Amino acid sequence: MLLAAGGGRRLGGRVKALLRHRGRPLVELAAGELRGAGCAPVVVVLGAGADEVVACARLDGCRVVRNPEWESGMGSSLRAGLAALAALPEPPAGALVALVDQPWVSAAAMARVAGALRSPETLAAAAYAGERGHPVLFGAAHLAAVAAGARGDRGARDYLRARADRLTLVECGDVASPQDIDQPADLERLSGPPPHH
Repeated sequence: MLLAAGGGRRLGGRVKALLRHRGRPLVELAAGELRGAGCAPVVVVLGAGADEVVACARLDGCRVVRNPEWESGMGSSLRAGLAALAALPEPPAGALVALVDQPWVSAAAMARVAGALRSPETLAAAAYAGERGHPVLFGAAHLAAVAAGARGDRGARDYLRARADRLTLVECGDVASPQDIDQPADLERLSGPPPHH
């Protein structure tokens, strides 16, 4: 699942999904990395500028979900994406949640975290130098509770913190960087060389 609904408040209202990197919108690149990691279906949650995103980005094969409540924060987008997964004819074994504003989280990192799925009870997250980051993997047993607790900008942070003893950290610092695009100064990174792993 790709959370791509943010309006980029700290970026002066620039829609994060539409920021360009390597000549393509971030949302398209990130959805491609999820596909490359073997995730299917890829659910893309849009909010800010959704019509423009659908018009500009090639999201073939993705299930696009529009979150009308995107301004309330990431929690509503996580709920919208999980609701789309719950509505699938065949419920998934788990959900890998990635963020659109982390363009250097590679398919290799996503596949590594997805590969940690052992049972419906699995909870796993990418780690960078031992620090928890994204993507995050929730086994099927967690999905309803994660959706119920997703509020405001916190997404699943509180849920994960309360279960830290059961969370598997999967080191990805050798194949990805967790740097995000959050402030205007970060935009320059999109055209520069990739950050060192």
